[in-house]
Amino acid sequence: MLKNNVVAITGGAGLIGTAFSKAVVKNGGRVIIGDISCDKGIDLQNKLGVDKALFIEANTSDTDSIDKFLALGKNHFGKIDSAIHCAYLRSENQASTNFEELKADCLKDDLFHQLGGAILFSQRLVSFFKEQGYGNLIHVASIQGVSTPKFEHYQGTKMVSPIEYSAIKSGIISITRYLAKYCKDKNIRVNCISPGGILDKQPEVFLEKYNSTCSSKGMLDSKDLDGTIVYLLSNMSKYINGQNIIIDDGWSL
Repeated sequence: MLKNNVVAITGGAGLIGTAFSKAVVKNGGRVIIGDISCDKGIDLQNKLGVDKALFIEANTSDTDSIDKFLALGKNHFGKIDSAIHCAYLRSENQASTNFEELKADCLKDDLFHQLGGAILFSQRLVSFFKEQGYGNLIHVASIQGVSTPKFEHYQGTKMVSPIEYSAIKSGIISITRYLAKYCKDKNIRVNCISPGGILDKQPEVFLEKYNSTCSSKGMLDSKDLDGTIVYLLSNMSKYINGQNIIIDDGWSL
C-alpha cells in the first residue's frame, strides 16, 4: 500500500513510533526516523535496513532541528510524502503528578514541548509541503483528548491521568482541524488518530479495570494501530481530511 512512499516519523523510535516505522517498511515504504534517542534510533534503522530506513536525531521543540530533520530526510530519499508526529517529550514527573501537586515549571515545560512541539513541527512541515507541492500529515492524539478520564481505573495504583495530558491531546485534535482547513487547496491533508491505552507494563489492577470497559481485546498493543496508520498514509484515504479517528476497542463508548 505504501510502495515508494517516504514517511517521516517524529518519535519514530518510541513505543508507538517504532511500530509505525516497522509498518511503513513492511508495506513497501521507506521511513525517516526522528527521535531524541540516538541509540534507539540507530538500532531501529539497522534492524529495518539502511536502504529502507534513515535515523536523524530530531527535537520537535527546536525549529532548526526540525528543518534539519526534513532537509536531511529529503536529501537522502529525494522527497517526503507523509509525516507522522508521534514525539511526546514529557517532563520527568508528569506521569505521577496529581492535579493538586502540579507545578508551574512542569506545566510550562509540558505545554511547550508537547503542544508547542506539535505546532512548531506542523509549521515547518507545512512550509516544506507547500514548497514540495503536496503532503500528508498525521498527528497522534489520545482518547484522553476526546473523553474525560475514568478516574476509578487509577484507584489502587500509583498512576494518575494528568490534566495537562488531556489538555495537550485535545489541543492536538484542534490543531489537526485547524491545519486541514488552513491548507485547503494546497494539496496538503491533515488527520489525527486518538489511540486508547497502549500496553506498557501497567499494573494488573489497572488493566483489569481498563479492559472491563472495552469491547473485546481491551488495552491495545502498539502494532494494533498499524492498519489505521497505513490506511491514512495511503492513497486509499486521499479524501479523508481534518478527521480524528479513535482506536480504542470501544473504551470511549
